[in-house]
Amino acid sequence: MINQEFNTILELLQVFNNEEICIEHLETIRWGGNIISPFDASSKVYKCKGNKYKCKNTGKYFNVKTNTLFDNTKIPLQKWFLAIWIATSHKKGISSCQLAKDIGTTQKTAWFMLQRIRKCFGIDDDTQMKGTIEVDEAYFGGKEANRHMKDRVKGVKEKTAVFGIIERDTKRVKSFRVNDTKATTLYPKIAHNIQQNSIIMTDEATCYKRLYVNYKHNRVNHSKGKYSFGSIHTNTIEGYWSQVKRGINGIYHWTSKKHIDKYLNEYSFRYNTRDCKEGERFNLFLKSLECKTTYKELIYG
Repeated sequence: MINQEFNTILELLQVFNNEEICIEHLETIRWGGNIISPFDASSKVYKCKGNKYKCKNTGKYFNVKTNTLFDNTKIPLQKWFLAIWIATSHKKGISSCQLAKDIGTTQKTAWFMLQRIRKCFGIDDDTQMKGTIEVDEAYFGGKEANRHMKDRVKGVKEKTAVFGIIERDTKRVKSFRVNDTKATTLYPKIAHNIQQNSIIMTDEATCYKRLYVNYKHNRVNHSKGKYSFGSIHTNTIEGYWSQVKRGINGIYHWTSKKHIDKYLNEYSFRYNTRDCKEGERFNLFLKSLECKTTYKELIYG
């Protein structure tokens, strides 16, 4: 099943036309024939009826959905697979209202599914970037001119600060919500994600002025109307921010500070898999399922 190609929605529905086939595919992706207990990885596992298994050491029962985004939901896997396909393949994302219409659920259920899917996008990749790197900070939020006079504030205090890093050779991107764009906030992100002695391209912001200590630092002065000098530019990361902002403005219209990280993870995943075939992207996502959240956590967490 894992080697069968499905690069359109029609092919997806033809391949995964019942719950049993969906379960078999998940088991192949998650375990590859070697079933592992989510409660004790060293335990022997017994196969039971109804696609269930028993962990010998703990005595607990489980199935392939245990401790994944599918855990404790009554939504059929076929609907989950369709939602994942749509969320990963649509270039700018999809709203919960539209997804609800497409898969036949309530808007509340579709929103919950999308938030669980976005949580899986954000499983941390600790691989450090190297070579030539572009970094840039940005702000997300409404324009002050669109606010009521009594709600307007000067500067960017009410906007959400975000920070992006892109590896120029591979076009791999990471993006995060940050509390502010001070050097003390951004430097730990840079040190964690970029190998020392790499070449870092930035704009003229003062928060980057001490990067020369551990990196080869080049910058362009946007305030003077200069945006590139040969290979010295931040056009790649700024192009990524442009895609994210167009997507959020066009599809979601607005995101809260609380959930902005999930949306950044969503756009980063699609950007990093833009050269994959649709089926490859779908299966790649299914390899990162062990990340779940509850509705209560989404609302009150």
